[in-house]
Amino acid sequence: MQNSAGFEVELVAAPADVVLRPIISADIDVFFRMEQDREANRIAAFTVKDPTDRGRFDARWKILREDPQVTARTILVGGRVAGSIMTYVEDDEHELTYWIGREYWGRGVATKALRAILTEVTDRPMHARTAKDNVGSLTVLKRCGFEVIGEDSGFANGRGEVVEEFILALRDQPVQHG
Repeated sequence: MQNSAGFEVELVAAPADVVLRPIISADIDVFFRMEQDREANRIAAFTVKDPTDRGRFDARWKILREDPQVTARTILVGGRVAGSIMTYVEDDEHELTYWIGREYWGRGVATKALRAILTEVTDRPMHARTAKDNVGSLTVLKRCGFEVIGEDSGFANGRGEVVEEFILALRDQPVQHG
């Protein structure tokens, strides 16, 4: 089966074996292909201006991988790259972001990956943001103990318009919900 980014995907059942590992160079090609998915960009909303710009994409990942304040991991499901997850420091606050390939949505991958990175990176509070209408991401964050602490809005490249978002924080260790 092909997804909207034009690459072959295999639908998987609810995975028991979601694993995080340090990013290797070959993962970057997979991440780039994932970010070509227009629907994923629309839902994520707050994405890069031009997801087709491979030079900027590679430069951004080079900086992220070399920054000691960034913990970036590849998400594997059954040994296959399913996405990326990272924590970083911005304005002295610990932030979290992730990208899951659409073929893995709704299968518990994001929740398991988030719980794993929150075990590895114990800095608190940890912050995250999500578009208000990104119900999937909001659900994952809340399952892992994040609480809405504010709201904001800004121009979202993935939609080409101003989008409202929730600001969330995890103050203590993650809660193991559902």
